[in-house]
Formats: sequence, structure tokens, C-alpha cells
Amino acid sequence: MKSKLRRFIQVTDDYQRKEEIILRDHLAMERTKLANERTLLSYIRASLYLLLGGIGLLGLKDFQDLKIIGYVSLSCSVLLLIIGIFRYTQLKRHLKQVYRPFEEENS
Repeated sequence: MKSKLRRFIQVTDDYQRKEEIILRDHLAMERTKLANERTLLSYIRASLYLLLGGIGLLGLKDFQDLKIIGYVSLSCSVLLLIIGIFRYTQLKRHLKQVYRPFEEENS
């Protein structure tokens, strides 16, 4: 139980000195992982802004002509969220293929 909790909380993989990868490469991969997470959060933030804007435009009673823009904003919000999650998982999968942590190679 304690090791599962530690693995869940752990931000980075354990670095083991190997011939193929040096510390500089390991740190570069960690920076890439953090940039990937930051980009996902930016996609989510932009998606939420579009969602709020679309809901606000749909809620206006005096401007019925703006309803189409509200619906476009809502659909762009969903599309942007899907694209962000797809790109995040794609890069995460690619990084796991390039560099596997030390424990996975020995098992």
C-alpha cells in the first residue's frame, strides 16, 4: 500500500545511471513531460473560456442573432478539449516508447 501511494505521488521516474542515457537527457525528458502537462492545462483553460463564452452568448435574451456564435463557441470548446487530451496522450505514449524507466526494463 505504501509503495502504491509513493508511486502515485511520485512526479518523476527514478533515475538509474545507464550507458544509453545520461543525466542531461533524463532532465530534458522531465522538462518535456512538464511542458506537456502545462500545455494540456492551457488547452483545458482555453476550452473552459470558450465554454463560458458560449454559455454567456446563449443566455443573452435581447441578442438572438448571437445564438449561432454561442453554439459555435460551445462546439469549439469540446473540439479543443479533445485535441488537447489527444496530443497529451500521444506525446506521453511517445516518451514512454523512447525511454522506459529502469524497473520496467528489468522485469
